[in-house]
Amino acid sequence: MSDTHADPSAPTDDAVERRLGRRLRDRGETLAVAESLTGGLVGSLLTDVPGSSGYVDRSVVAYSNDAKLDALGVTRESLDAHGAVSAPVAREMARSVRDDAGTTWGVSTTGIAGPAGGTEEKPVGLVFVGVAYAAPWGTGDSFARAERRVLDGDRWTVKAESARWALRAVEDALD
Repeated sequence: MSDTHADPSAPTDDAVERRLGRRLRDRGETLAVAESLTGGLVGSLLTDVPGSSGYVDRSVVAYSNDAKLDALGVTRESLDAHGAVSAPVAREMARSVRDDAGTTWGVSTTGIAGPAGGTEEKPVGLVFVGVAYAAPWGTGDSFARAERRVLDGDRWTVKAESARWALRAVEDALD
């Protein structure tokens, strides 16, 4: 590809991954990612931005329950009581990856992309995004929270929308 042609798949200047990156860099903050549903897509979006190594520490894909236990330290109690696709597990994933990486922020995704695997209680398209923040020592403003949505679309659409939603959730939490 010549230098005179832009890569059509590159993020635009107003893409959430660029906006979030600029804000994290300007604030001197860092981010770690724990992904299940999105299988690395959040990390890929973040690292598509040149200079992302200045604020992205890691992206851990923990797809199975065993991986969530081993790689992220999600508790067996949470998995047994709530299931992998739940707000408590999304919060634990975000908090754990943040703490393990020593970053300011952690974000996680867990859900059911489909086309199979849904139930009446947990339908295909159910997604939880967790966000965890480590406030400066002594301020007491640290938090971990999770949001729930049910997204429409095929497997790829659910994954892609979830990945961008995860980035927007961190961006919104910066405010």
